[in-house]
Amino acid sequence: MFRRLPEPPARRIDFTLDGMAVEGAEGDSVAAALLALGRTACRETAVSGAPRGPYCMMGVCFDCLVVIDGVGNRQGCMVPLRDGMAVETQHGRREVGR
Repeated sequence: MFRRLPEPPARRIDFTLDGMAVEGAEGDSVAAALLALGRTACRETAVSGAPRGPYCMMGVCFDCLVVIDGVGNRQGCMVPLRDGMAVETQHGRREVGR
C-alpha cells in the first residue's frame, strides 16, 4: 500500500482522472498522484486486459502508461502533475489519433 511520508503539506493541484475532479500535490508525478489517490492500476494490457500499475517509478518499465490531455502512451512516472491536466486510464494499446 502506498503512503506518503510525513512532510509539510504541499500546494494542492486540481486535475481530472477519468472525468472525475481530483487533487494531487505539487511536485508529484502523475503516477505518484494516482498512487496517493489509491489508484493502483494505470492501464490495461492490450492482449488480456489485465490491470497494470506503476512499478519502477523511474521510466524504465512502461507499466504506468496513461492518456494525458488526449495523448496516449505517456509514462505517468515521468510527467509532472499540473493544474487542469486530464488523465485517463489507458485501455489496451494506443488508439489511432490519440
